[in-house]
Amino acid sequence: MASSRRFSDGRFGAGVLRGPESAQQATYVELFFDLVMVFALNRLVAYAESALEGPGLTSSDVARRWIAIGQILLLFAPLIWTWMLTAYVTARFDPRSPNTQLVVLGTAFALLVMGTSVPYAFDAGGLSFALAFAVTHVGRVLVTGYLVRGHKLARLLVRPMIWSVPVALLWIIGALNTGSVRVTWWIVAVAVDVAGARLGWPLPRLGRGKDTAWALSPHHLADRFQQLLLIALGETILAVGIVYASKSDRPGGYQKVGLYLAFVVAILLWRIYFHRAGQLLGVAVASARDPASLGRFIGTAHVVMIIGIMFVAAGHVLIQNHPLGRIYPTWLAVIMGGPICFLLGRAALERAVFDRVSPRRWRAVALLIVAGVPLLAAPPLAAGITAAVVLFGIALLDALRSAGCPPETPRPANALANLSWWRRGSG
Repeated sequence: MASSRRFSDGRFGAGVLRGPESAQQATYVELFFDLVMVFALNRLVAYAESALEGPGLTSSDVARRWIAIGQILLLFAPLIWTWMLTAYVTARFDPRSPNTQLVVLGTAFALLVMGTSVPYAFDAGGLSFALAFAVTHVGRVLVTGYLVRGHKLARLLVRPMIWSVPVALLWIIGALNTGSVRVTWWIVAVAVDVAGARLGWPLPRLGRGKDTAWALSPHHLADRFQQLLLIALGETILAVGIVYASKSDRPGGYQKVGLYLAFVVAILLWRIYFHRAGQLLGVAVASARDPASLGRFIGTAHVVMIIGIMFVAAGHVLIQNHPLGRIYPTWLAVIMGGPICFLLGRAALERAVFDRVSPRRWRAVALLIVAGVPLLAAPPLAAGITAAVVLFGIALLDALRSAGCPPETPRPANALANLSWWRRGSG
């Protein structure tokens, strides 16, 4: 009885759980966590650089590069999942609470260990990477469940807690193996984790989870995903800038062009993202009949865009190192595939907010794909310039279309009707 009163009492809720008075903007501890995420993404881009470079004269070199792209995506999955689950924690729990801050800081430390282990994750550092993810994956839900013991939220956390244990074991088992066996175990772990969350962590007798953090704090989570995309763009500048500044010889004119090009591309991606749809995320989710479903779809769209930004960063690092060198199909897939992936995610975001997709998004994707054929005979810098020109065209057309027009109103209700296949799940 006392426990129930503690949770119904406003003072306890203000100290542990988010209340109506909780600020929607990110707190300093969340921004600190984002700094660690920048480091982890930077290490992943650095790993991509080392894995994609090389002589590339034999079939084994070519196969190694394509495998490396898959490995990059595999390592990206636990990094982004760690960030997302932490965002969901601060959407439910007040980040001003010391207990919540300890959870966030503990997760930040685990993310730091994962980031430092990324370059060696498929070698000697695999166990460190897996243990850091496994401990925080299970520990986060255990600690938050303990904080709300006696509250109905504790029952809701039982499902993800039980599902997190086998996922953690799969990561550790994979780390105890090597080569393709390790990769297979880790792929299974990611598949189980994603499927469990998508289905609402179903359990016998308990059923599926239906409550979601998106329904509780739509504006906060929209703000957090906007900040995640911004730090990903910042990491692009960081990665290319570090490579440019660390050259032993004075960088040549083509390296300078590559540096400026990376900066321009980052601005264009920022402009395309925030033009209308990116600015109205919180309003769209909060006004939706089913904010949980719309929020999950928007979260997935952001993951796709961030994958694209990560490949943009890796591609521009390759351009910085080999502006006029030979281009390999894997390099071209990264340089052109990054903007393509970003535009696909941005199209999904537009669908979620406005229930439409501008035809110029699809035309730009098609143009980038078609341009890839002749670019196989061009240097990497030419591919980067081509992608930048296409993105500039998109940004310019967006500006021209909206010039003199009243702001467009979000239509999340219509979007949800067309995205009804997405409605199951929890997050």
